[in-house]
Amino acid sequence: MEPNNPQIQPKPNNHLALAIITTILCCLPAGIVSIVYATQVNSKYNAGDYEGALRSSKNAKTWWIVSIITALIIIVGYFVVVFIIIGENPEIMEEFQKEIERQQSLQNQ
Repeated sequence: MEPNNPQIQPKPNNHLALAIITTILCCLPAGIVSIVYATQVNSKYNAGDYEGALRSSKNAKTWWIVSIITALIIIVGYFVVVFIIIGENPEIMEEFQKEIERQQSLQNQ
């Protein structure tokens, strides 16, 4: 005799570890959204809402990916702006070098 329960689906990945890592290292707002969805996966699965758990898992993954992409865009944009500013104003780099030399001479005294 078979049980009346439908076939039990495997629990979806909650992506909580990556959600926390991307929140700390990358992009706080998108990471927090990812954590919220990641924490919903287990509770929905345990309540029998497999489809809801699967949706939350996919949303958690989407948001930690958004967090990483946002951080990469910000980092690349920062370096592009810095190199454009330095490229157009070589005096800035000269002043920077002078300041480094001045700091080194102060440390040697």
